[in-house]
Amino acid sequence: MNVRPGAPAPLPAPAPPRAHRASALVITLLLLVGLCAGGWMLAKAQLPADKLAPAQWADGAAGKAINDALKLPGQAHADTWNAALRYRLLGDTGAQVALGCPGWLFYRDGLRPQPGAGSTAFAERIRLMQHWSQQLKAQGVQLLVVAVPDKSRIEQAHSCGLRYSAPMRERYGMWQDALAAATVPYVDLLPVLHAGDVPVFFNTDVHMNRMGAQRAADAVAARALPLLGGPGGQAFEQGPLSAPKPRMGDLIVLAGLEHAPPAWRPALDQEPEQVITPLRGGGLLDETPPVEVLLLGSSNGRRSLFGERLGNALGREVWNQSMDGGQFSGALLAAWPQRQQWPPSLKLVIWEFSEMALSLPLTDGEQAALADID
Repeated sequence: MNVRPGAPAPLPAPAPPRAHRASALVITLLLLVGLCAGGWMLAKAQLPADKLAPAQWADGAAGKAINDALKLPGQAHADTWNAALRYRLLGDTGAQVALGCPGWLFYRDGLRPQPGAGSTAFAERIRLMQHWSQQLKAQGVQLLVVAVPDKSRIEQAHSCGLRYSAPMRERYGMWQDALAAATVPYVDLLPVLHAGDVPVFFNTDVHMNRMGAQRAADAVAARALPLLGGPGGQAFEQGPLSAPKPRMGDLIVLAGLEHAPPAWRPALDQEPEQVITPLRGGGLLDETPPVEVLLLGSSNGRRSLFGERLGNALGREVWNQSMDGGQFSGALLAAWPQRQQWPPSLKLVIWEFSEMALSLPLTDGEQAALADID
């Protein structure tokens, strides 16, 4: 800094007050403690390398894994009460769950697409469907495709005006057009689930209730029986319905309200329980019926006795390899490498997934399958 001749010299900058220096020291110590505690918790968590791979950072999976590892003792309890207060005072159920009419919850991924999902991913899934159906046909196995319409579409009367993505809704019909063009049999569950005036989905869960599962199973069986040459001879025993029991919905869990007091979360669904089992002769030499039907589905195939209801309607036990979180093709991709070891008696693969999966980003498994095709 230039000083004019004869001008007084500038005064030195005042030293920071002692109180400020003390505050800076405290903040620095707290940051160091936090850094050390975070490093200790991450080291103790021992996150596998695949959780921190570059691909996991793109969709936030790595950040979520780190966040889970850095949770403090008692944080789960605090998170529950935070979610309960937001729900009760603000009507807020978090980023993944939308609140419809009183008592009704909807999955936001069924209302709007995720980033990175669009027409390109949809077109690639049509390519996968065409390829897989041709491969199964060459193996002498028929394919029946079942897309379960989204809860927000079927129970729209209970959504209280929740906005949805029109392009997502249009893909359901476009998917059926692609199946028809490829001469792949499919089941349209829209008119089946729309019929009647009783709910066919749980209030607080993304899945069909027993009414919806029975209607869907009957419709799938009606389309599958001609492909199988008629009903089989396996009899099933349907147990009586129990008294309705409270059922924890997956959307309540997703909203962080699973452990909240009843008054601080939506009311649980009340659903009776039932058992559906194939009848056996009871002898030690009884032969197991040959496997003719393989169900490769999503969590829909594992809820509300869908697989058992389907087997009863077909007169055949269903080899149910459905997968929770299977999305579009998780179960199919898991079973695909073993298809040469499938029983020679297998006649039909039923491929089930949620409509919502048509608008999700491609998974790593689907991208790998596309690379194999190319």
